[in-house]
Amino acid sequence: MPGMEPPEPTRLGEVRWLQPFPDVLLECLADTAPGPEARFDARESISLAFITALQLLPPRQRAALILRDVLGFHAREAAEILDATEESVTGVLERARAALQRQLPEGQHGAPPPAGSPAERDLVQRLTRAFESADVGAVVALLTDDAWLTMPPRPLQYQGRETAGRFLAATAFRPGRLPRLVPTRANGQPAFGLYVRDPHGGVCHAIGVLVLTLSGPRISAMTCFDTSVLSAFGLPRTLREGR
Repeated sequence: MPGMEPPEPTRLGEVRWLQPFPDVLLECLADTAPGPEARFDARESISLAFITALQLLPPRQRAALILRDVLGFHAREAAEILDATEESVTGVLERARAALQRQLPEGQHGAPPPAGSPAERDLVQRLTRAFESADVGAVVALLTDDAWLTMPPRPLQYQGRETAGRFLAATAFRPGRLPRLVPTRANGQPAFGLYVRDPHGGVCHAIGVLVLTLSGPRISAMTCFDTSVLSAFGLPRTLREGR
């Protein structure tokens, strides 16, 4: 339709092996409480933003940062694991921290509400109502001004409310398309199985998994993965209406 083409992407940036991780699997892990030197808590270290930034680091920087800042190993212990001197590990770690700082969001919108809190539930409910009624304005109102829309492994990335609204209007909310969201959780964040209702009624077809990144009372990122990740979340490819 004229005027319904998606906007030009803000940038191209691909992380090929980024995948969402179901929260239910985290509950099955043994206690892996980090050591006292860890800089990142469990929630930060499994977030999509952190994992995306981490995957952009060279392997040795990635290893040093995980050992020291996520797991909390002392410098001597990390050096032994990496078969290196403490001085070299310290240098690699400093470069990794600087690179990670450049990649991670600045967090100017505040910390996300606690998982399962009334604030988080309210935001999720409002997003669900807006999405399932294809209300572009209501969805955009929940975003931060600099929110990102990404769709890994596709390299297209969109930033900003106005751009997000145009993209959603031309894709997920285009005329004749009505989405349905099935709640789940991924990487410590609210997530949904994303479905589209069949125009002939009765069935919804999966188009992917949508993961939210919350910052304060708003959404700072929406990341949509394709249908290849559905099985990890126990989500079917089709749903009957009313289920």
